[in-house]
Amino acid sequence: MKKLLLLPVLFVLLTSSVSYAQISSNQVSLTDEKFNKIDSLFKKYLDSGWIKGITANISINGKTVYDKAFGNQVGRPFKTSDILRIASQTKAVTSVAVMMLYEEGKFKLDDPISKYIPAFKNPKVLDKFNPKDGTYTTKPAHREITIHDLLTHTSGLGYAQIGSGEMNLIYANAGIEAGFVINKKNLETEINKLGKLPLALQPGQKWSYSLSVDVLGRLVEIASGLNLDQFFRQKIFIPLGMNDTYFALPKAKQDRLASVYTEDPKTHEVRPWEDGGFPGATVNYPINGNGYFAGGAGLVSTSKDYGIFLQMLLNAGEYNGKRILKKTTVDTMTVNQIGNLSLGDNKFGLGFEIVTEKGSKKVGQTAGSYGWGGFFGSTYWVDPQKKLTAQIYIQQWPFSHGALNDQFKSAVYQALK
Repeated sequence: MKKLLLLPVLFVLLTSSVSYAQISSNQVSLTDEKFNKIDSLFKKYLDSGWIKGITANISINGKTVYDKAFGNQVGRPFKTSDILRIASQTKAVTSVAVMMLYEEGKFKLDDPISKYIPAFKNPKVLDKFNPKDGTYTTKPAHREITIHDLLTHTSGLGYAQIGSGEMNLIYANAGIEAGFVINKKNLETEINKLGKLPLALQPGQKWSYSLSVDVLGRLVEIASGLNLDQFFRQKIFIPLGMNDTYFALPKAKQDRLASVYTEDPKTHEVRPWEDGGFPGATVNYPINGNGYFAGGAGLVSTSKDYGIFLQMLLNAGEYNGKRILKKTTVDTMTVNQIGNLSLGDNKFGLGFEIVTEKGSKKVGQTAGSYGWGGFFGSTYWVDPQKKLTAQIYIQQWPFSHGALNDQFKSAVYQALK
């Protein structure tokens, strides 16, 4: 592999908040000096040419203590107000929507999804697969897929374009794609097609990242009578004051949409994204009018808006006088819901990875913290014990220097000491 050249990088710092807070629960002061390690970490990645830009946000006790952007978009500095492709961070919003409807008694979590989407009735599991022509045989699933399975990624579904080779081909042949779609698509049509295809695994067999939350997006539509875009806007975004979060970004805000970068597969040189490098996907999905409201990947947002969403969760379902979920529901979503199954050292709740005692040893995150991330190099988490939310966004795929997110987590917790 060709060694990366250390290129001079214009280092731009923009900040919209003072970097100081007092944590009343454990009397820890956060000073600019402690945050310097985070700044230096980002500068290292920029100066090395590994990224073009980055923005990060940290909040403690409901107050923003770190909100900075470094580097450049195409033709302009990276700003903290940039509208970002949050990709799989959409899944948390969809999971919250599902649990809102659960609270209303629209369904039970152990209901089979086929009760609401008949295409999933009598599921079958992939048995034998011929990679030469994509043909396959199936066997009956041991049981139906439940809503709980979908929330915990134990449904047995695969993931289009980023899953196993077998499932990637099966989905591609059927025209099933993840949320970054090029052409006009309809969620109802696509999920009905998905329901007729084989599962990769038996339901409940193991934790496996999948299109489960896209299916849940369709469940929200069926149970609420609204399309997913309408439900999010009316029931979550407007009540919370999330004014820059969309599936389809309005023209008046498109000049704030962040640029996306990619790496040359041979040299790892970072350059602006050009469609075609990732089959069946476009970074123009927020502005191309595709009409596809993918519950697993379709939203754009800002760190401010997503921070409000995370603060709502940290506040046990309430923000600024608006209650989205009951405390007991948030508690249920943010504890282990997969039993003896696992993903690495951690567990999974209803929509979130849950840090275990063992997992907390990796980078210092508090056990009980929960979060996830997105395709374009983003990560977020909520730490209930420290009353903390944190986010980081680089808007890049692929990203061969993927240690950055863990290094950021470590730097945050070092600053808390």
